[in-house]
Amino acid sequence: MMNTADTFDNKLEPIKEIHGSDKKPASPLAMGAGHINPNMALDPGLIYDITAEDYVRLLCGLNYTMKQIQKIKRLCAHDCSNPSLDLNYPSFIAFFNDNDSSLGTEIVQEFHRTVTNVGEGRSHYIAKLDPMPGFQVKVVPKELKFNQLYEKKSNKLSLKGPRLMKEVVGHGSLSWVDVEGKHVVKSYSGHQTQLKTFIRKRKS
Repeated sequence: MMNTADTFDNKLEPIKEIHGSDKKPASPLAMGAGHINPNMALDPGLIYDITAEDYVRLLCGLNYTMKQIQKIKRLCAHDCSNPSLDLNYPSFIAFFNDNDSSLGTEIVQEFHRTVTNVGEGRSHYIAKLDPMPGFQVKVVPKELKFNQLYEKKSNKLSLKGPRLMKEVVGHGSLSWVDVEGKHVVKSYSGHQTQLKTFIRKRKS
């Protein structure tokens, strides 16, 4: 539903912020992925599949205690030997902190994702990047070729830029575009400069 959502309203104009008099186009942090498009969601082409164990690995990576994880999972047995903060989620957000860096220092943040082909058996997708000002955005590989249904392919998105930006929040997107023109699988990427006076927020 996230990858096939509409970012335009019923007047075919960009979804706007509800606060303020200027009504600027809303950012992904404000609107999420956009308005759900049920028809498109029925045939998304690619999906970002997540298992229950993936969420457990995330909780382990967030330093949840065994007792806390047990309350969430409702089961006693769980393994924290392979924690990860890189959940296979169809969005990306990078935080940059001024507490451990000097102005102008560059940093690279990488995100690993795996998509599953639920469209045509044989399909070919090309990456389209909507970059963020001040950042070098790169995806590897730039093409995904599937030979059968439910086949999985992995990719890596990297953001390179200064830890501190003039703009506290910025965003772009990664879209996997079907060469046949049937599917566009879009994921938003964003950065937030975490100043000492800001509270860390995560995209929902």
